[in-house]
Amino acid sequence: MNLIKKSLTLILVLTVLAACKDFEELEKNPNRPTEVPASLLLNGALNDLFEDSWTDAQRQNQYWCCNYNYYGTNEYWASATLSYMTLKNVQKMEDEALRVGAPEVNSYSAIGKYLRAVFFVRMSQRVGDVPLSEALQGLENPAPAYDSQKDVYVQVLNWLDEANNELASLIAASDNSLAGDIYFNNDLKKWQKAVNTLKIRVLISLSKKNSDSSLGVAQKFAETLANPSKYPLMAGLEDNMEYRFNGTSNLYNTNPGSRGFDKGRYNMAETLIKGLTDLKDPRVYLFANPAEKKIAGGIDPKDFAAYIGAPSGESLDDMTFKAGNGEYSFANQKRYYTTFTGPEPTIQLGYPELCFNIAEGLNRGWATGSAEEWYNKGIVSSMRFFGLEDGTTVEITEPDADEVLATATISVTNYMAQPSVKYAGNNNDGLKQIITQKYLAFFQNSGQEAYFNYRRTGFPVFDEGPGTGNGGHIPRRWLYPLSEATNNTTNYNDALTRQFGSTVDDLDSELWLNQ
Repeated sequence: MNLIKKSLTLILVLTVLAACKDFEELEKNPNRPTEVPASLLLNGALNDLFEDSWTDAQRQNQYWCCNYNYYGTNEYWASATLSYMTLKNVQKMEDEALRVGAPEVNSYSAIGKYLRAVFFVRMSQRVGDVPLSEALQGLENPAPAYDSQKDVYVQVLNWLDEANNELASLIAASDNSLAGDIYFNNDLKKWQKAVNTLKIRVLISLSKKNSDSSLGVAQKFAETLANPSKYPLMAGLEDNMEYRFNGTSNLYNTNPGSRGFDKGRYNMAETLIKGLTDLKDPRVYLFANPAEKKIAGGIDPKDFAAYIGAPSGESLDDMTFKAGNGEYSFANQKRYYTTFTGPEPTIQLGYPELCFNIAEGLNRGWATGSAEEWYNKGIVSSMRFFGLEDGTTVEITEPDADEVLATATISVTNYMAQPSVKYAGNNNDGLKQIITQKYLAFFQNSGQEAYFNYRRTGFPVFDEGPGTGNGGHIPRRWLYPLSEATNNTTNYNDALTRQFGSTVDDLDSELWLNQ
């Protein structure tokens, strides 16, 4: 009897084990890939890199405003969104390239370093300290320690130098293995220029840390400019990192489909419009329609006084009334709402910004060279990006039926000859001019770089008030995501205490970067 019971038990155990094994096999989905080409992962990461035009971020840059609180406000952010999921895919991209036989130095490893640099800078410039050296380890370390913001920037600059060196060796070897690139059509030479152009941006963002000899900000800036064969930079608009809209699967954010929805609900911001009209800047004719009340009052559509933006800090009740009363300019309806591809691509990292960044570094005395020359190049290239050159004719239209009210013939030369535009020299007035022109060139481009430059320099002055929220003043940083406080509590509290002296996560705390 015992022998029978033991035999039955053994049969039952073997049956269960066999069933488990069969279930594990059944659990596998033959239609679900277990391996993804590095090129596909790159394509996804580059799409995640994209920062769009006409977004909340562009309202927070004070380029435009929402005047109807059912659809949005002009208040600033609360918590940040961190990019670790994208960075995990970048890590997987690098692994996949090696898995299929790529050498240790390959195009995906080089661009992977660029992507790491971009995403870690984006996260850190929003919240401060972030996990880096212990990040991306999955279940092996679900609660990584935070690296200081300084250490993040040191690592970013190291990655960019490594990426530059790797790309140089790949270019010398005529490597053509890259695929999946949506920005430069797999051109490694353009990628190398982008790497070093980003390096200049990062160094400029560290302007308040120039006295820290361990960072060597000015030295790195001067070395990069002095050796163009080793550190090639963007040389013109053709080198821009741009996102282009095809009008079918990806649409420009403002288009014929959204015109009826947007009309009357979004108007232009005073920080931008006054910045343009104070300088008699012809870009205002492209960016905005004249205010209807000004035209009805007999003001010439070419008169810069016809263009009025709303203060971003204005209460929405007041802004709604004034916009509806025709007191504010709207985005140029004909230019921005009549195609699905947009009037121009959206710059992610571009030559005009590089010119102004170099001008700023030279203004600060970080290297030898003419700040005025680079400042002028920045203005000319920005004008050209938006389609303006000497002799260009621009139609000025009204916002409803796109009726042409007037035409204006543009002279960039005369614009730049104005005392208010002509470079004032390597002093604070010259610095203000550089940052102001950079702000104008950033219109609907480069994510929140306009805000980051304002936060760092105070130029141009942003409007504050009840409309911007946060007690009527603009935040100095983002809060950490709630998931950090919940899932990584000890390290999260340690990071807050180290940075700000308490465990309070506050929008108004000042980051190391800007101290």
